[in-house]
Amino acid sequence: MWRPVGLVALFSICVVAEALNSQSLPRNGKKWALLVAGSKEFYNYRHQADLCHAYQILRGNGIPNENIIVMMFDDIANSKENPTQGVIINEPGGFNVYENVPKDYTGEAVNSSTFLAVLRGDKDAVNGIGSGRVLETGPHDHIFVNFVDHGAPGLLAMPSDVLYASQLLTTLQEMSVQNKFAKMVLYVEACESGSMFDALLPDDTNIFVITAADPHESSYACYFDNLRNTYLGDVFSVMWMQDTEQEDLGRETLHHQFEVVRSRTNTSHVEEYGDLNVGASLLKDFIGSTPVSSYRRAIKAPLKDVVSSRDVPIEIVKRKMRAELNATRKHELRQKLHRMTKHRKVMVSQFRSIIEAVVRSKDKVESIINTRKQLRNLKCYERLVQSYDRYCFNIAENSHSLSQLYMFVNVCEMRLPVEEFVHAIKITCRNNSQSGFFTDTVV
Repeated sequence: MWRPVGLVALFSICVVAEALNSQSLPRNGKKWALLVAGSKEFYNYRHQADLCHAYQILRGNGIPNENIIVMMFDDIANSKENPTQGVIINEPGGFNVYENVPKDYTGEAVNSSTFLAVLRGDKDAVNGIGSGRVLETGPHDHIFVNFVDHGAPGLLAMPSDVLYASQLLTTLQEMSVQNKFAKMVLYVEACESGSMFDALLPDDTNIFVITAADPHESSYACYFDNLRNTYLGDVFSVMWMQDTEQEDLGRETLHHQFEVVRSRTNTSHVEEYGDLNVGASLLKDFIGSTPVSSYRRAIKAPLKDVVSSRDVPIEIVKRKMRAELNATRKHELRQKLHRMTKHRKVMVSQFRSIIEAVVRSKDKVESIINTRKQLRNLKCYERLVQSYDRYCFNIAENSHSLSQLYMFVNVCEMRLPVEEFVHAIKITCRNNSQSGFFTDTVV
């Protein structure tokens, strides 16, 4: 396994790599990176671990700090649940990927508004927030965006709000029109992440996207750590970073990495979207490169402990319960698991109640619940999601509620009366709240 070289040697590698990369783009273009982990809480450890590892790769490949912006809640490394304070690892026995990671935006500053402002280079919008840094890009620059978090049809979650596909696509389109970049690449790790771009992202804007999952499936967590009692990484993220650390980035194209990662990620369907011509670009033109002899890591054995990202909270409790020897503590964990399972069932029932409050046909109800249509009617869908978020739960903090939102996609694509569903959401959630069904956070 590759381990970090000494700080002096690492600095030397970075200096050499920066020198090799500084003028490597046409017309003195620069390479910029925006790294985002959109979750919080220790059970979501893997998201910030993925991000920190990506940062170490970029720095090791010579991308200068002034061209890398990091957004992360930053509640994992020094959490009381972390037995190795100040340390985050991304694989079993891995090195500390948290070391020297800059924190441009942390805590509540990690939200959709800040993300979009940073992406489009709007300094005024982030004045007084975090570092205030934004992507100061021009027409000859390349942008690499790595977004890691939970997702659902047409949205990506942040710690306290969500980023809708319409918001992201509008920003990307505006940036393209304003010549904010020569080429842009996005790697998105989230459930149903393909739904953010499928048949929505134009293929002529010099933007290339790789997602961890197709529009209808979960992404997967991996590397459960018995010491930390959490998952260390996500399958797609682990695979693209392992490939990056194996290949000659001066020769490997984005599309080749896509093919490699797709073949190795057997838990979900890795997808590509947007301008496929950009996929012919070399990886070094976005994430830099190091001399081929600098380091090489052995590819890990096939992942055997994977679990759907949405089931991570449940699986963590199950594993803790199996390992617990104290009878009292084991009973407490069993009770917690029971509550979590019960609340998930009640939530599923709640969505059914919302549908049945408007739709009288049993066959149509079953169709809404048991099919998954492609998201096209973004305005209708976002209206329903926002209503659910307002009257029921903060969906950004509830990964299981995200798994049910496909029903709202079906409602909208079947052209059913949206305002009647808004009313049903309000009434149903108010009744459930009064009955005391949801007194705990459901994850």
